[in-house]
Amino acid sequence: MNKLFKLSILSLLAFTTFSCEDNDDVTLTPPSSNIVELASSSNDLTSLVAALQAADGNLVEVLSGGEYTVLAPTNQAFDNFLTENNFPSLDAVPTDLLSTILLNHVISGTVNAYNLSTAGAGYTTTNATNTDGDFLSLYFNTVSGIEFNGVSRVIDGDIAASNGIVHVVDEVIGLPTVVTFATADSTFSTLVSALTRDDLENDYVSALSLNTTPAPYTVFAPTNEAFGSLLTELELNGLSDIDSETLELTLNTHVVYGANVREEDLSQYMPVSTEGDLLTISLENGPQIIDINNRVADIITTDVQANNGVIHVINKVMLPEQD
Repeated sequence: MNKLFKLSILSLLAFTTFSCEDNDDVTLTPPSSNIVELASSSNDLTSLVAALQAADGNLVEVLSGGEYTVLAPTNQAFDNFLTENNFPSLDAVPTDLLSTILLNHVISGTVNAYNLSTAGAGYTTTNATNTDGDFLSLYFNTVSGIEFNGVSRVIDGDIAASNGIVHVVDEVIGLPTVVTFATADSTFSTLVSALTRDDLENDYVSALSLNTTPAPYTVFAPTNEAFGSLLTELELNGLSDIDSETLELTLNTHVVYGANVREEDLSQYMPVSTEGDLLTISLENGPQIIDINNRVADIITTDVQANNGVIHVINKVMLPEQD
């Protein structure tokens, strides 16, 4: 993941150092409890502890060592999760799925509220993986508190542990789809408006939310600015001025079905068969895509990894073949 929305893990993990040159009497005592011990001492995190004990991967041992940031859902958050997913109890959740969901709340290293607030918004990477072993992305936004993937807010942050930090959150963060990131990240609000226009034949939201065939997907997602530039170029007032057939062909030209194509998979002059027209990859000036009309878009952020596919952010809308 790079450039516009890339969150540098190195910058996130920076510790604040306190200088006590003139005060030798000041002693800073590090926390003695690890992350699991902290959770076990809280009456509001008993479901989290039970989930860690039940899940695959020996997560109790994992989170008792190392250095991690854990987004800890409350008991109520777990109750909501079970109800929304029709699980009668925590015991009914498959242990492999439970492990992946829990790891979707774990970030390597220490990320405190100041780090997140300073960054403002962006993507980081969790310890959860998809079926190919790719680590899942996590979107955060601090416009109104600290929110993850548009669904879960920090209600008690910066709880220090001997091996990291805990932020208590009010909802379980489900495994993201490409739709999760499109709807959570306001950078894609125009794209979402296009995908959800009620005169389109395709139900893009339902299709791109699937975790089964035709998933996985590779989505080249234009920013709001990219759509704005297109409307200016075509001398149009808004998306409503684009007829539904043309809009669908255009949207289809940004989606690849059945492939999770990451940056490492791209090569010079690589053809990309979308659901619309053919695109071509260029790496001469950084990763770019070229449509059939020789329009060139920079890929300004790569590898926003969902459970059912990957998003690459582009700064120009690709168009189907023009008559």
